[in-house]
Amino acid sequence: MKVKQISVFLENKSGRLANVTEILGRNNINIRALSIADTSDFGILRLIVNKPDEAYACLKKAGFTVSATEVIAVEVQDHPGGLAAVLKILDARGINIEYLYAFLEKSSDAALVVFRVEQIDEAIKVLGENAINVLKGEDVYKL
Repeated sequence: MKVKQISVFLENKSGRLANVTEILGRNNINIRALSIADTSDFGILRLIVNKPDEAYACLKKAGFTVSATEVIAVEVQDHPGGLAAVLKILDARGINIEYLYAFLEKSSDAALVVFRVEQIDEAIKVLGENAINVLKGEDVYKL
């Protein structure tokens, strides 16, 4: 139920993001979802890719500062209030969301959202108890 996310620390200068995507492309690694958070000096690129271990290794070899983090990919009903319903379930159990971002593909008619939460196992459990589909990593990598 957990998905491996790759995070890359990038200096905020021209060409760094292009360099990352070029390296991934050369290694036949497909980006499934991404998010960039930046400041004036640096950014953090968060990626879900089809081959996370290979992505980690090739970016590390290229000299990037890289880390791997476990996140969850959650199906959210694709209508007004759909995300709010899922967030309310987590909030009721005291599960804090550190960040989230949307996925590029859908696994069904529902929207797919990536969550980084403090209590990942508890989040997976409570979402399942509330009939919210949390996708397996191998299913996400195939999208």
